[in-house]
Order: sequence, then structure tokens, then C-alpha cells
Amino acid sequence: MPNMRDTFLTTAEEIVNRDQDVAIVLADISAASLAEAARRHPDRVINVGIREQLLVSTGAGLALAGLRPIVHTFNAFLVERAFEQIKLDLSHQDLGAVLVSYGASYDMPMEGRTHQAPGDVALIDSLPGWYVHVPGHPEEARRLLLDSVPGDSRTYLRLSAQENSEPHLGVGLQTIRQGTRGVVIAVGPMLDRVLEAAEGMDVTVLYTSTVRPFDAEGLRAAMPEVADVALVEPYLKGTSAHCVADALADRPHRLLNLGTRRDAEVRIYGTLADHDLVHGLDAGSIALSLKEFFTG
Repeated sequence: MPNMRDTFLTTAEEIVNRDQDVAIVLADISAASLAEAARRHPDRVINVGIREQLLVSTGAGLALAGLRPIVHTFNAFLVERAFEQIKLDLSHQDLGAVLVSYGASYDMPMEGRTHQAPGDVALIDSLPGWYVHVPGHPEEARRLLLDSVPGDSRTYLRLSAQENSEPHLGVGLQTIRQGTRGVVIAVGPMLDRVLEAAEGMDVTVLYTSTVRPFDAEGLRAAMPEVADVALVEPYLKGTSAHCVADALADRPHRLLNLGTRRDAEVRIYGTLADHDLVHGLDAGSIALSLKEFFTG
């Protein structure tokens, strides 16, 4: 099966071929894969080169002209490098766009820290009115892209090299497994390893590929009046902690946050598995954290 990135590129080409109101803006990344689409639609498939601030500003200009822009590059360049343009050209001007990134937190470890952006969702979360999707499977990525293009929303679609074995195409927080001792929320590519880590534990496992807006009602419906919640995110630890706290403001609860580390700069290159281990996001480390939290 094609991975998330290949699925996105195929789907984006399908969209731009059939919808003359959609434009794709690139910054060299993936340009070769969309060369045929650019040949057919030179005014709507635009490569600005390695100029990421211009990438986002061009998308905003196309939105002002009445087009629906899909803007794509690695997330370290799309969100971190061009954050001012996202803030001003899109959010401040109330313009819609679909930002699609690849690279996740550390999908390309051999490229070093320049290509790592575990804080991207937290940055987008600092702006109001954004939809944020973190698919855990290529089929989810395709559906979320197709659902995001109509309309004028501001949407961030975060693609990853890591994925789950099966898609879950429902909306909001989906109940994967039920238990009585508490709730574990697995975001995107974290689901399979959370299920492995929670094997034999009496906990409910919820899954979501959409983190903004956060499904507060789904969380409240899935848990007893007094409960413990573990939040497992594939990016900066605690990014959605405020959403859980707001959802459960009237209920006694404890919250465990698992995600990429905030307490130290990770300087290794290594492999994806090495980074999972350093951040405590491999199945074994997650299991230890859950057991300590839920059973003491």
C-alpha cells in the first residue's frame, strides 16, 4: 500500500485535475511527483522553490483570488520557518488554505534537527480557528484531504512515515477498546503501539485523527465521573493537555501526558526507533508509563 505521502500526492493530483478552483503550491519538495500536473495546469500547480515564507504567502494570495490552495512541504519548513506568514497572511486576514506537511516529529532522523518539528501542532494551536488532522493511516490521510478541500477552512494536515496497520475512518474520538480503570487517548500513528502497550490493562482506548477541534463531548461520554486519562501524542508532550483539562473541568481526574520531550534537546541522528525510545514513545516505554500511572 502507498504511504501517506504518496497517497497525498496522488489524491492532490486527482483534485487539481477535476477542480479548476484548486491550486497546489510547492517549495521544491514533491515537485517532481507533481510534474505532470504542473504541465497540465501551469497556473494552478506552482513551485516557488526553496522559499517557504513565499510558499505560504503565495497560498494566501491565491485564496484572495478565489482559489482553494493546497500548500505543501516538510513541516519544519512549512510551520516553523513560515509561521509568521501563517499567522499574518492566513489567520489575521481570515483566509482559508489546506497546509499539508510531511516529516512529523522526526521522520527523517538522518537529516538532523533542521528537519524535525515536534512543536508544529503546538504552534498551529496558538492560532484560533484551525482544523488539525493527524492521520494514522494512508486511507485516513486521503479522506481527510478530500474532506478539507471544499469550503474555506484553515486546515493543517500532518502526514507521517509512521502509521497504524488499519485505518479508522470515523470522526472525533473513536472507541477502540473499553475498560473501567481509565482512558488512554491515542493520536494518529500512536494507536498500534498504545494497543500493544495497554494489552492486559483494564482501560478504554480512544483514537482520533483530528485533534482540533478536540472532541470534548466524546471524551466526557467515554469516561466515568472520576477517572484517569493518559494522552499519547506523536508530537510535543502535553500539546492537547489544555483541551482535556477544559473538557473535564467539572470532573475530578488525573492526566498523564506522553509525547516528545520538553526537558532536553535530542541531538542524536540514529533511526526512527532510536528517537521513539529517547522520547519514551515506543510500545515498551508507553507500557511502563501506563502501568505506573494506572496501577501505581
